[in-house]
Amino acid sequence: MLVMDDYSNPLRDPQDRRLPQIAGPCGLVIFGVTGDLSRKKLMPAVYDLANRGLLPPGFSLIGFARRDWANQDFAQIVHDSVKEHSRTPFREEVWNQLAEGFRFVPGDFSDDAAFGQLRGTIEQLDRERGTAGNHAFYLSIPPRFFPDVIGQLKEHGLAENYAQSWRRVVVEKPFGHDLESAQALNAVVSEVFPPESVFRIDHYLGKETVQNILALRFANQMFEPIWNSNYVDHVQITMAEDIGIGGRAGYYDGIGAARDVIQNHLLQLMALIAMEEPVSFDAQSLRLEKQKILRAVRRPARLGLHTARGQYVAGWAGGEKVLGFLDEQDIPRDSRTETFAAIKLNIDTRRWAGVPFYLRHGKRLGRRVTEVAIVFQPAPHLPFTETATEDLGHNALVIRVQPDEGVTVRFGSKVPGTAMEIRDVNMDFAYGGTFVESSPEAYERLILDVLLGDPPLFPQHEEVELSWRILDPIIEFWAANGRPDPYDAGTWGPDSAVEMLARDGRVWRRP
Repeated sequence: MLVMDDYSNPLRDPQDRRLPQIAGPCGLVIFGVTGDLSRKKLMPAVYDLANRGLLPPGFSLIGFARRDWANQDFAQIVHDSVKEHSRTPFREEVWNQLAEGFRFVPGDFSDDAAFGQLRGTIEQLDRERGTAGNHAFYLSIPPRFFPDVIGQLKEHGLAENYAQSWRRVVVEKPFGHDLESAQALNAVVSEVFPPESVFRIDHYLGKETVQNILALRFANQMFEPIWNSNYVDHVQITMAEDIGIGGRAGYYDGIGAARDVIQNHLLQLMALIAMEEPVSFDAQSLRLEKQKILRAVRRPARLGLHTARGQYVAGWAGGEKVLGFLDEQDIPRDSRTETFAAIKLNIDTRRWAGVPFYLRHGKRLGRRVTEVAIVFQPAPHLPFTETATEDLGHNALVIRVQPDEGVTVRFGSKVPGTAMEIRDVNMDFAYGGTFVESSPEAYERLILDVLLGDPPLFPQHEEVELSWRILDPIIEFWAANGRPDPYDAGTWGPDSAVEMLARDGRVWRRP
């Protein structure tokens, strides 16, 4: 049975997951609305949601930043961002309806008057647009400003949940730079907002292919019997970027590859791959299973042998000569920030005992790709001659997260001809070739989930802190042991990363 919201829009039956759910009356406030994330991802995602009919007619968007703009200036900025970066076609009738709810509040994060104006604007929208007191505050700002903004929201009564309305806060990564800072950040947020009203964005968890890990594992009987240490040799999780740091020197220097990606994206991917089947797919059940995995992680005893870090130097990437990291604008010549990080982890559970998980991330690598490769053990007996199987590798199940979303199964097959010769072949599933509808951008899914109050894809503070407990000792070890190893731009990382796997008798995949 379908129910209707206040605007006579059909909401999906909660028992029927095939129908999209439409957000009820609400508004979104974006702090840091002039930044790259807002212009390239958030505002286009809001338009795409509206274009798909998933926002209420009275939806409102408030931008807050230190600019002397009028509402029409802000609307023009959103218009330009949407035209350039939206996924769905631009339609004037959708844009005109959406733009009626745009407002802009100029001010600094410490400006009491600006937050007073923000409260007045929200109250006005509640009256004129029917947003019903439901507002999400998106903190698209550096973490050092979180205390100021959250304190102002509390001071002006903007964080209070009333009887029939809600207030939520959205926090972008990084969630601190170590365990201590993450705990301090969590303390600041939780003092004002209850846990169920805090949404920590990890945009990788909004990607269709990441969510497909759950479908692949738990909707298919064929994988579960071999998803364990009896059959799996090891797991490789790779996020490779072919770009450098671009204009992010101020953020990236001192953060590095491990903090920027491994602590959040890759450990979350590992948890989804390794976790046990949840009793349901509600937020609490998913989080409990992921937390069990993160608690069971064991670092190698000898970090010098089973971790690697690197820093790209000048080389060729994408057919052009590129600068090394230390030659990038605003990077100190003595910077020890790593642009490549690889670590080996073990999970001490019955399912995964003895199966190493290798996680790596780097910039200026051979190509842009994110994938999870489950590499299986070789067959215990091959009744063939050695020459027949000399080109045969390990079976593998590869989940491609980006850019070519899909799943590949690698297995051995006979080469046509009279001789018995076996080589690796691939069986491939691609999202783009199977489904007519293109996959929504991650931020579309995540923003809609925030407005719906549906939190399965958002890590809570326990997961964040467990991740830092895993990573902190590795970063401290690196800090006490010299500089990162150099690697040429356009290659696949430093020699130390190759040697790290070679010690275990394994090699990295070349995606």
